[in-house]
Amino acid sequence: MTNNMTDPARAACSSAPTPAAVSPPRGSDGIDPQSTAVLLMVASAVFFGFMSITIRYASHQLHPFEVAFFRNVFGLLFALPLLFRGGLVLLKTDKKRYYVIRCAIGMVSMLCGFWAIANLPLAQAVSLSYSTPLFVTIAAVLVLGEVVRARRWTAVVIGFLGVLVIVRPWGHAFSPALLVPLAAAALSASVAISIKFLSRTEHPDAIVIITALIWAPLSLFPALPYWEWPTAESWAWVALTGFCGTAGHMLWTRAFKLGEASALTPISFVQLPIVALLGWLLFAESVDRYTLIGSAIIFAANIYIAHREAQLRRAERAKDAAATDADIESESQAQR
Repeated sequence: MTNNMTDPARAACSSAPTPAAVSPPRGSDGIDPQSTAVLLMVASAVFFGFMSITIRYASHQLHPFEVAFFRNVFGLLFALPLLFRGGLVLLKTDKKRYYVIRCAIGMVSMLCGFWAIANLPLAQAVSLSYSTPLFVTIAAVLVLGEVVRARRWTAVVIGFLGVLVIVRPWGHAFSPALLVPLAAAALSASVAISIKFLSRTEHPDAIVIITALIWAPLSLFPALPYWEWPTAESWAWVALTGFCGTAGHMLWTRAFKLGEASALTPISFVQLPIVALLGWLLFAESVDRYTLIGSAIIFAANIYIAHREAQLRRAERAKDAAATDADIESESQAQR
């Protein structure tokens, strides 16, 4: 489905702060890593947008939980070349606990996301999934003890107002089914907190392959009660789902390794117009004005949260750099 719901591994999160107070160094080809990260994030959003379509087609015959299982099986197959290239060293990690937590919670989020794709209008389900950064901000306070001041709290409240506009719990248009993508978004926020630690030390390929190795067997259990063998057409759709999911995941992890999470997270919104257009062309789904207004409010709130986080990080880096310069100066004076 979306970046967060059908692949919670991509849940919006913060990467490790860059220790330097200056701009990141350019690569050997002269390209700014942040620019490369932006391109990777756009490509990731495109792949995940197409994955939403393949999920919908596969769900015409198969239960969404079974589609999720095959997505993970084919995702593992497409990820195996990473293991052949990087070797078994990719599987060596001292973060096993974080992987287990991330994959267990992420699996539930994925199942909710796949169900939403199969049963709700695509644009509506995708729009609600973008509430994940709002939940991440709350989780960062509760779990990590992060200090969030009035302006970011205001943005979070405004973002949830956008959620209310889409869900409309006060009217006859409300459906409890709309709570499913919201549950997926909230669970993705929990995944974001766990992956925050992984992205600091783990190689992007290791994150992809270890996650795939855990998800494939784990997702079989919820699929078994609804099992039926896919038709030839469904085999093609679930294979494409696995390919798009793995490609999007690989691009996403590399983007967050190169660039600032706060700057990259809003770019994932590129997926929304892609899915809305394809939903209209392929499934004759229209986007109602409440979904448009609500998603615009959520987008604006996320943009502000990302902008504010970037400002705070720059200020923190400048403060650290000033402290380092002061230490160097005092040490230099002591040696005179």
